[in-house]
Amino acid sequence: MLKKATRAKAKRATGRRVAVVASRYNARYVNSMLRAAKAELAKSKVTVEVVRVPGAFEIPAVVSALAKRLAKPVDAILCLGIILRGETSHAELIAEAVTAALAQLQIERSLPVIHEVLLLENREQAAKRCLDFRHNRGIEAARAAIEMTRVMRRLRE
Repeated sequence: MLKKATRAKAKRATGRRVAVVASRYNARYVNSMLRAAKAELAKSKVTVEVVRVPGAFEIPAVVSALAKRLAKPVDAILCLGIILRGETSHAELIAEAVTAALAQLQIERSLPVIHEVLLLENREQAAKRCLDFRHNRGIEAARAAIEMTRVMRRLRE
């Protein structure tokens, strides 16, 4: 069931850095999620760095580089992409590889990696999850990133 993005009061996260790695493929949908995520992060006063990549498959390589970077370290990484199923298994293979890589990086680096690389059946599903403000997954992903920066800071204290 598709859940509505609730209207929540933005909690300040001043001083925190969130990187957003967003695919250029299926740009109409990803750009909408990116705009929504950036707006949500801005409400919380989070410093945002956006890195664009060609497609979903390239996201883990950039996440790995950001996680290892010592200059300008990040508190969380938010990943945005849309994969639409086609007639072959290619989309599913990409989605599985991306999911496994992001999960592994998150564990290895103890760094929140918010996975919003969606494998969808069709453009109708993409429109509902990305273009409709009531269900925009970019908002949810940004909120998860902010919350995870709090959780991880609390654990490190």
